[in-house]
Amino acid sequence: MAGSSGMAWVKAAYEAGLISRTQMLRWARDGLVFRLRGSTDQTTRDAMERIKEVLNGASARQLERLGPRVLAEVLPRIYPQMLDEVYSHRDEGRATFIVSAAGNDLVELVARVLGMEGGVGTRYEIDASHNLTGELDGPFMYGKGKLEGIRRFADSHDIDLAESWAYSDSASDLPMLRAVGNAVAVNPDAELTAIARAEGWRVMRFEKLGRRIAVAAATATALVVGTGAATVARRRALAPPVSRLRPRR
Repeated sequence: MAGSSGMAWVKAAYEAGLISRTQMLRWARDGLVFRLRGSTDQTTRDAMERIKEVLNGASARQLERLGPRVLAEVLPRIYPQMLDEVYSHRDEGRATFIVSAAGNDLVELVARVLGMEGGVGTRYEIDASHNLTGELDGPFMYGKGKLEGIRRFADSHDIDLAESWAYSDSASDLPMLRAVGNAVAVNPDAELTAIARAEGWRVMRFEKLGRRIAVAAATATALVVGTGAATVARRRALAPPVSRLRPRR
C-alpha cells in the first residue's frame, strides 16, 4: 500500500478518544518521517512504547471497533498491481497471507476483505476483564520478530518457506525475505534496492513519485490542520465561559 497503515490507526484512535490531540500530532509527524526516510529499529521501539501507553487498560472491544475505520483508510491505498499479484498466486493454487506489525485482528480483517486466506499480525495480551494490558502476546511482527512469527505460523500450518514468496518495500523485512525461496522487493527503499540487486531478487516498481508526494502531503496536511485546531482549542480554553506464503502440496 502507499504509505503506512499506522497513520490510519492513529486517526481512528483519536476519533475514538483513545489518544489525545498531542499524541495524534506527534504520531502524524513520525508518520511523515517514516514515509520520507523509512523505518528504523529505534523508531519502531519508540512506536511500541507509545502503543503500550495507549493500549494499557483499553478494552479489547474498543480496539476491535477501530477496525472498520482503519479499513476505510487503508483499502484505497492498496496498489492494484499487488492485488493482481495476490490473485495470480491464488489462481495457481497458492494460499496467500498478509504479514504485518499491525494488530492481528486488523490484519485478518484486511485479508478477508481482499479474499486472502488469512493474516498474521501482532497479538496483544488481554486480561480476565477483557482489557488490554499493553503487553504483547507473542512476537512483535517486525524485523526478527516477524521472522519468528512467520516460522511459528508456517510450522503450525504445514507451510514450506523454501517454496514460498515474500514481498516487502523495506530493509526492515530482510529476515523474512531471506527466509523464503522467492523474495520480491516492491517499490523498495534505497537500502533494500541495493540488497535486492546483490541477491538477484525480483524487483517490482510501480509507485509514482506523485503518489508518494501525495501521501506525504496528506500526512503533512493532517499535521498542519491538527496544529491549527490545537491552537484554537487553547484559545477557547483561555476565553470566558483517529508475504505471502505457499503451503506444501
